[in-house]
Amino acid sequence: MKAIKKIILISVVLGGLFFLFGPEVAPENLQPQEILSLAEDRDVIIVFNSGGWGYTPLEKAWDFAPIIEGIQGTLSEWGYSSAVIPYNRTKNTLIGKVAGAKDFLNSFNLSSETLAEEIEFLAKNSPDKKIIIAGLSNGAAFVNRTYEKVSEEVKGSVYAISLGDPFWTKTFKSDNMLQLDNNGKDSLAEGEIKTLIFSLLETPFKWLSAKINGQNLTFFHAIQPPGHEYLWNSSDVGPQIVTFLQDKLR
Repeated sequence: MKAIKKIILISVVLGGLFFLFGPEVAPENLQPQEILSLAEDRDVIIVFNSGGWGYTPLEKAWDFAPIIEGIQGTLSEWGYSSAVIPYNRTKNTLIGKVAGAKDFLNSFNLSSETLAEEIEFLAKNSPDKKIIIAGLSNGAAFVNRTYEKVSEEVKGSVYAISLGDPFWTKTFKSDNMLQLDNNGKDSLAEGEIKTLIFSLLETPFKWLSAKINGQNLTFFHAIQPPGHEYLWNSSDVGPQIVTFLQDKLR
């Protein structure tokens, strides 16, 4: 029994030390020069950041891809061509997630600094293009933090759209930022603790029910706080984004 306790204690200590002093693992992203090449003939660059760990590709981001597609469709109707550039906050490995968790607890200080520097490069080397950074949930918090770090020199050509920014994050305000919370109905954004706890307790049953019924629902996607789903055709989402973009780009 003592040996087991000793092993557990050593494991906890080593795990804590690894978390605190483990190596920083940078996720794979396109370099700024590569982005400029891909978007050479485009009017608008849309930097996309998913929720969760922030490594979900656009084609698998069922909760956010329709929003990005809606933005692209709107821009196209106005005669603007656009390129969507995914930006990963975390590398999809165990060590990468440890580094991502540290960055999350540090309010995305490291990753937002990196993206802000790349946004600066893009804006200064392609002043004729508009840049939109968009994020959902944790991605929204990351977008807000990134925009805060962009210099005043280029802020005029950069726009931020965040959906479902969690209640515990620091919110930065700017005329070039649109922050949506489903008109106050997002329990995660509003910090409705009792609702969030009940939703968390309900998650395993929701996940098991989906499995029994043959639905392909991951445990992570089963964690869906009430009001935290953002739909382009909702009056609290699509029209708000269109109005914002119309005010800034037209």
